[in-house]
Amino acid sequence: MKKSSILTPEDAGFRMPAEWQPHASTWLAWPSHGDLWLENLEPARDAFVALCRALAPDVGKPVSFGEMLEILVLDDQAEREARRRLKNIKQFVTFRRIPFGDIWLRDTAPIFLTDDRGRLASTRFDFNGWGEKYVLEHDDMVSSRIAAAAGAPTFSCDMIFEGGSVDVDGEGTALTTRQCLLNPNRNPGMTRAEIEDQLRRYLGLEKILWLDHGLANDHTDGHVDNLARFIGPGVVACMRPSGDDDPNADVIREIMNSLKGFRDAQGRRLEIETIPSPGRVLNPEGEVVSASYMNFFIGNRSVVVPIFGADNDDAALEDLASLFSRHRIVGLNARALISGGGTFHCITQQQPQGGVP
Repeated sequence: MKKSSILTPEDAGFRMPAEWQPHASTWLAWPSHGDLWLENLEPARDAFVALCRALAPDVGKPVSFGEMLEILVLDDQAEREARRRLKNIKQFVTFRRIPFGDIWLRDTAPIFLTDDRGRLASTRFDFNGWGEKYVLEHDDMVSSRIAAAAGAPTFSCDMIFEGGSVDVDGEGTALTTRQCLLNPNRNPGMTRAEIEDQLRRYLGLEKILWLDHGLANDHTDGHVDNLARFIGPGVVACMRPSGDDDPNADVIREIMNSLKGFRDAQGRRLEIETIPSPGRVLNPEGEVVSASYMNFFIGNRSVVVPIFGADNDDAALEDLASLFSRHRIVGLNARALISGGGTFHCITQQQPQGGVP
């Protein structure tokens, strides 16, 4: 892996771009651990394959009509199965033999950065299994191994951090939550000012907008990619409560009110767009799960949205279609994935277009 002689990405002029800016590829990991997924392994693979097909270009179209896919596989057997299932888009897939604990690359992969000259770099943060709740072998090494495979200069920050805990506008502003980034199970002893300083130095951020709490039963302690997402400069999408039995009604209302009072790094008051929440979504044991339409992934041509068989699935897709006029909206069943604690944004990590210095 190339080492930078510059202390931080901020010093070198690098910044985390917005997700809607053009991607060279998207990194994913083939669902493989039967002991973790149990009866949901094959349905999770079905959702994974559907996601890949939604992101890849149509055959005969330029790659710019989609994106290349970089897929981690554990061994020969996993690669054979993944190749078989993805054979219709094989020309857009590169398989990488990189070990991983599970598929949540939003949190375990490096964060890719670009500068004004179109150069690519990345930041590798430390990872402790979401506050040491889900510590899996190899997950703490995924970021350095992907960064090495990508071949761009890599900066290292020893702060515990997961990519799903922030959402950025590409112009220096990030959304996050106190429940996650200020949680003592991540960086005990670090102050809010110290955490903000690390995000400024290693992601090129200028202003952090703090929400309070995440969804009920969220394994990640309130990742913001389930709550509110930048969809354009100065524009944020969030959910609105759905019905009297919405388990997150109070949290969602609090988020909406907080967003109305924020200004971004450019001094703009945020424009807020809302879509309905899924409402009460239960697992087979009758427990509320942290289902959210906000966990969409913005690809080059498609916005892939998790749906749950909820009453508001169609309405949420329609609302998102009006917000992403240049993308096609693809709603995919995420019931199997949510059994593992996340959906489509959680299993993807975009690599923006950029050359290696």
